[in-house]
Amino acid sequence: MSSAPTAQGPLVVGVDSSTQSTKALVVDSATGRVVARGQASHRVSTGERRESDPQEWWVALCTALQQCGRAAREAAAVSIGGQQHGLVTLDKNGNAVRPALLWNDVRSAPQARSLVERLGGPKVWADRVGSVPGPSFTVTKWAWLTEQEPAAARATTAVRLPHDYLTERLTGLGTTDRGDVSGTGWWASGTEQYDEGILDMVGLDPALLPRVARPGEVVGTVRDSDDDLPFSRGTLIAPGTGDNAAAALGLGLRPGTPVLSLGTSGTVYAVSQNRPADPTGTVAGFADARGAWLPLACTLNCTLAVDRVAELLQLDREAVEPDGLVTLLPYLDGERTPNLPHSSGVLHGLRHDTTPGQLLQAAYDGAVHSLLGALDLVLDADADRSSPLLLIGGGARGAAWQRTVRRLSGRPVQVPEAQELVALGAAAQAAGLLTGEDPGAIARRWDTARGPVLDPVERDEATLSRISGVLSDAAPLLDRAPHGE
Repeated sequence: MSSAPTAQGPLVVGVDSSTQSTKALVVDSATGRVVARGQASHRVSTGERRESDPQEWWVALCTALQQCGRAAREAAAVSIGGQQHGLVTLDKNGNAVRPALLWNDVRSAPQARSLVERLGGPKVWADRVGSVPGPSFTVTKWAWLTEQEPAAARATTAVRLPHDYLTERLTGLGTTDRGDVSGTGWWASGTEQYDEGILDMVGLDPALLPRVARPGEVVGTVRDSDDDLPFSRGTLIAPGTGDNAAAALGLGLRPGTPVLSLGTSGTVYAVSQNRPADPTGTVAGFADARGAWLPLACTLNCTLAVDRVAELLQLDREAVEPDGLVTLLPYLDGERTPNLPHSSGVLHGLRHDTTPGQLLQAAYDGAVHSLLGALDLVLDADADRSSPLLLIGGGARGAAWQRTVRRLSGRPVQVPEAQELVALGAAAQAAGLLTGEDPGAIARRWDTARGPVLDPVERDEATLSRISGVLSDAAPLLDRAPHGE
């Protein structure tokens, strides 16, 4: 348990409720110094189902805050950053009707295809909501629920995203923010309102949805709570946001600076002043948490897929070897970029002299290839293509990840020293409630992006071309559900 040393400014709490755990940071709003931290895990079902009990998120949040000690009780403001897209269905008593469907549950792939067609095709979706929904998007999960579990849909009196659920447990009020709601598929990015035509198409009453708070708004205060929650009553609550928008806040991102995040999923994004609308569906046209936009491309298979290959080969994840000609498309859980929800992994070019280390390097190459393929689409046309890539997430400190990104991108790579950027971004949002500052400016004042810059190396065009060729040739296999499904 931590206690707070003397702080120069009011204390704030930033929370990162991710797929597998919840982290809480107590931060000095004047300096950005972390004075206390806590973390607790929650369970996720495996296999085709990727579900979690929302109550476990709440228990994990309470546990993480308790680990922060009295520093959390002294906090003046709180913000929740959370995993995007998850479908939380609540009954009239505020309890979960069923476990939450998480972003990486791809059972709604048939519904995604159907919804795209019913509205008039990909371009119509991109123009209206900024994105073409794949099976990660909340709207497709609601459509799946109404078809596969109609009794659960009928019992639902409130629909929330994961961060909305936790914020509501703190305040008693149903709110969300533009950053997270832009990943649902039922929020119109042009008007910044719920799209009633889409809601009607999927049979979702807009009265079940939370109010969309404005950036910088106080959405409520901590209500009366039991002893599990070490906040003082009346502590201010910020709107919160989705994890990628929170990380963008945590980095203090300026427009045009690209971010490559290596986590359970891999993402590439940048802040833009232009509302994105990619009809190919590669780039999701998300909003950020400040009033701008956050075009983003996401892959399902990143660090977990590479670690699984290392495990199968009984290698340390750093035990890569160069000069192999083997190609591995590590689509172990389907894939989102490219949009191949039924795909499985593909290995091509295996020879007698292929080493386990070369096979592991091929897994890294396949994962990074998917991300870099979307980078040019994420960036505005006038963005500086030679500026450093900001490398964040759990894999960012891995030497093999760093070398692979440098070799396949040909760009300098900066690795911020701050590790908990989602929670730091949430803390910056909370601090903005107290100071009236833009959270991005607060994060820049905290110098959160500080870290070493790795020089560029010559881009490995041969490997990129080889992977692209295998991906193209394997298209009929990749679009087919694995045998037995």
